[in-house]
Amino acid sequence: MRPPTTLGVFQSPPKETTAAVETALRDGYRLIDTAAAYGNEREVGDAVRASGLDRSAVFLETKIWISDYGYDETLHGFTKSARKLGVDQIDLLILHQALPSEFDATLEAYRALETLLAEGKVRAIGVSNFMVDHLTRLLDSASTVPAVNQIEVHPYFQQRDVQVLGAEHDILTQAWSSIGGITFYRDGQHSSTLEDPVIGDIAKAYEKTPAQVMLRWHLQRGRSVI
Repeated sequence: MRPPTTLGVFQSPPKETTAAVETALRDGYRLIDTAAAYGNEREVGDAVRASGLDRSAVFLETKIWISDYGYDETLHGFTKSARKLGVDQIDLLILHQALPSEFDATLEAYRALETLLAEGKVRAIGVSNFMVDHLTRLLDSASTVPAVNQIEVHPYFQQRDVQVLGAEHDILTQAWSSIGGITFYRDGQHSSTLEDPVIGDIAKAYEKTPAQVMLRWHLQRGRSVI
């Protein structure tokens, strides 16, 4: 089974988020990715309730920000996010990024995620923006392997070493900036991947858009896409 394409609400202003999520759910999206740092968890929850869909039909993913790292702090971070989303259980809760300068706090934060998982308050746990050294240190001490590692991946920034390590431990790579919309790497220039001539030629050959070509590239490699 292919992993679902996710609606990510990074850079979605709170006042626009509810309408965007409502439209996505109406169009068939069922996995919504947000984060405490985005400031729009409340609006995501409002949209899910307004959709009329059963709660079990929508998969909600959010992230703990570094200001809530540490065991007790992360438990409190969960409470804040769940309250804003208006849910008792979060489907996927992940650490937003590693904090190398205070990695002990990062490990304690992940230990809190394991507690929440054991208590049934979350259905799955994971990490985001963890590089090889971060994942290695985490796996050395964690009792639960992260379900996902959400990292920047697109045809011009593939982070293969992180993906290989993840695959070795059955950690799903979840790609953000999946069409290169945040940072651009083609020929070392700040030019849009949507204008890349190779991708453009492929799109024309298959009567698709450049964005569709890149999303297909991810899905064929088993990645979840944001």
